[in-house]
Amino acid sequence: MAIVAKKIQDAKTASIQELKDAFGKAQDFIFTDYRGLTVEQITILRKQLRAKEVHYKVVKNNFARLAFEQLSAPNVAEYLVGPTAVAIAPKDSNEVAKILVDFAREAPALQVKGALIGDSVYTAAQTEAFSKLPGRLELISMLMSVLNGPARNLAGALNDVPARLVRTIKAVGDKKGESPAA
Repeated sequence: MAIVAKKIQDAKTASIQELKDAFGKAQDFIFTDYRGLTVEQITILRKQLRAKEVHYKVVKNNFARLAFEQLSAPNVAEYLVGPTAVAIAPKDSNEVAKILVDFAREAPALQVKGALIGDSVYTAAQTEAFSKLPGRLELISMLMSVLNGPARNLAGALNDVPARLVRTIKAVGDKKGESPAA
């Protein structure tokens, strides 16, 4: 449990409020241990995450814990131990988890600690499994292809009837054209 100071420092309060504002803009968070990454590797990772509109922020654990408590989020204190960076995903956290897990394979210094997806707290193993699921856009495209299938088949069947008629008439015409004149 955190030690409560008798005098509240304005800078700390402002830092907690800043984290609370950043966390309030998203529903999904992935916690990582970045210790051992080079500046170049962190820059590459941030660039990949920025492409998905994700903010990757190194946080003070106590401040982050207080910000999550003030937001009435589930308890994530077990992931706020040691050097911690949080990937704040405003949308499609599946792709963010995919980026982080893939990057951790390339740079073993990065470790995914866990995640807070909506109101569910995921362990590192669950986060990795979550990253393997199809993303939101992939699921939508799968659904659309399934919904489009019957309509495509119906259109093909309806188009086939006149095409068969035309081929039959052409075959009869060709056959009559081949027969010798009587």
